[in-house]
Amino acid sequence: MMKKICLFAALLLAVNVTYAQDELKKAREEIAKKIKRNDKDTTKLYWKKGGTFNLNVNQGSLTNWAAGGDKFSLSAGATLSVFANYAKGKHAWDNTLDLAYGYVKTTSLGMRKSDDRIDLTTKYGYDVGKNWYLSGLVNVRTQFANGYLYNDTARELVSRFFSPAYVLFSPGLDYKPNKEFSLFLSPVTSRLVIVASDSLSAMGAYGVDTGKHVKSEFGAYLSANWNKEIGKNVVYKTRLDLFSNYRHNPGNIDVFWTNVLSLKVNKYLSATVSLDMIYDDDVRVFENKETGVMGPRLQLKQVIGVGFAAIF
Repeated sequence: MMKKICLFAALLLAVNVTYAQDELKKAREEIAKKIKRNDKDTTKLYWKKGGTFNLNVNQGSLTNWAAGGDKFSLSAGATLSVFANYAKGKHAWDNTLDLAYGYVKTTSLGMRKSDDRIDLTTKYGYDVGKNWYLSGLVNVRTQFANGYLYNDTARELVSRFFSPAYVLFSPGLDYKPNKEFSLFLSPVTSRLVIVASDSLSAMGAYGVDTGKHVKSEFGAYLSANWNKEIGKNVVYKTRLDLFSNYRHNPGNIDVFWTNVLSLKVNKYLSATVSLDMIYDDDVRVFENKETGVMGPRLQLKQVIGVGFAAIF
């Protein structure tokens, strides 16, 4: 009798399990149909956020090296680039923050800064048709730490945090034919050149009046941005900013052009090549060795790095 009861219970359990599996399968199919049917009605993600972080370290040493050179050298540099972009209907709001800092140490020269940048941009646009946006842009550009010009016997302080800082307010039109390229144009832009340091202000650095901390400029502004994957795991990013000051030498256009070529080796390793070019007619700290006259020059900064990379 007990064997029959156990056999009956086992059969009943098997039937229930089979029935439950069939019901679960039907429920899954029904949910899948509903999800597929309502896919167009699901909530959209209006924010897109992300960024990249790179850390590069290089070290070298020489012992009894007949060809000569520094006995020891160490360089380290880090870059962080993050973005948060919002899009809904005709509204678009793009935010980017680029940070960079690097140091190099050698036996003969000691420690010197090799890279230093803070660059924050926020831009709002309203779609007016045919890839054009009625936009407003705010940009702040400065650095973290003190910067020096070096000679044979001493060093001279020439920059520090918010000395200089460039703060730009610009209403205009933004042309965005695709996700890779944008061209912002403004004929009415206000730019503030800030020199917070008392010592640099007293020297009249970066075009501010001697003893003043802020110089106000008004002019035309153009900013072109292109971010393109030009090959497998190879990305090129460039930004060109041009500014013409209506109040003083409008033909002498200020140029800020930054270029970054990134090559992804694997998930955690990458190589980067960057080239920055700056021409500012108000920066007259450079001496012409032939004439002895101080004046502006094209400033170049080039950095090559291989190291750790993270994408998030």
